Amino acid sequence: MSIGERLFAGVYDRLMAGEEKAGLGDHRAEVVGQASGAVLEIGGGTGANLPYYRDDVMSLTITEPAEPMARRLARKLEGHSLPAEIVRAPAEQLPFEDGRFDTAISTLVLCTVDDQDRALQELRRVLKPGGRLLFIEHVRSEKPRVARWQDRVNPVHKVIGCGCNCNRQTLDRVKAAGFTVGQVADDSLHKAPPWVRPLIVGMAQN
Repeated sequence: MSIGERLFAGVYDRLMAGEEKAGLGDHRAEVVGQASGAVLEIGGGTGANLPYYRDDVMSLTITEPAEPMARRLARKLEGHSLPAEIVRAPAEQLPFEDGRFDTAISTLVLCTVDDQDRALQELRRVLKPGGRLLFIEHVRSEKPRVARWQDRVNPVHKVIGCGCNCNRQTLDRVKAAGFTVGQVADDSLHKAPPWVRPLIVGMAQN
């Protein structure tokens, strides 16, 4: 557990407060509110999605590899009646049997995983046939000038953001992993630095 991880976990909620009020919270409500059945959330962080789960969730498994985040997540879970458990595991190595989950949730996580392709393959493996991946992710801009800017600042942003990459073509990787992408909306992560703003919100089916 590094000092950086502890600091990042300690300031994360305050750091994201502006974005949450400026539209991210609404996106969470829309996306997480669709979850049903046996649900897997990867990279649960400090538990920002917890208020948005509905009664359609039969069980909730949240993975979080970082100990400081997992501790804060556990404290937040104490205030909810969700049938939930926390599992310390990275998205690239999910310790679950094939086809266990009906729904998977990824919100601002696929930017940070070490191996995005492997994480997506793991999500496909643990989802049932026809299971859904619901996501909110900031991505590489489709505007060439902004994308070049993202490439330049990404090495610094990755250090400041505790592993977060601002220039990943995540939707292309979701398709390449074999998911069938359904509805996807483009938006902006309002109040965030310009190189982090391009946002996609949507659903893909296994």
